[in-house]
Amino acid sequence: MFVSETTVDIRYAETDQMGVVYHANYLIWCEIGRSKILKDLGYNYAELEESGYLSPVMDFSIQYKAAMRYGQTATVRTWIEAHTKLRTTYGYEILHEDGTIAATATSEHILVKKENFRPVSLKKINPDWDAKYVEIART
Repeated sequence: MFVSETTVDIRYAETDQMGVVYHANYLIWCEIGRSKILKDLGYNYAELEESGYLSPVMDFSIQYKAAMRYGQTATVRTWIEAHTKLRTTYGYEILHEDGTIAATATSEHILVKKENFRPVSLKKINPDWDAKYVEIART
């Protein structure tokens, strides 16, 4: 299974009054991970948008396991959990420096035409990208 990794230095502004990372920041870190896996695979989401397509989030699920705090470094691990004709599900783990899991998550995306938001298959617009996702999808 292909897994992309990136790190995030936790900033003070990402924490709440208790010094714990505010829950919504984990979603942002997952987006960072998603951008990183695309880059690692040689694809560019900005170019996809420039060619008239968007990949909106249809579902996001996250499970918080162990709080993270200011000053720590989070490791975001991202992979393709599943890929079908119209949907791609990304999997995520956010880890403490010692490898303890802070959170796990999945996000489900579709690909749509920017002009009308009608779903389109990745295979139609970029067969190589689609084939790579099929190849490395966990399920």
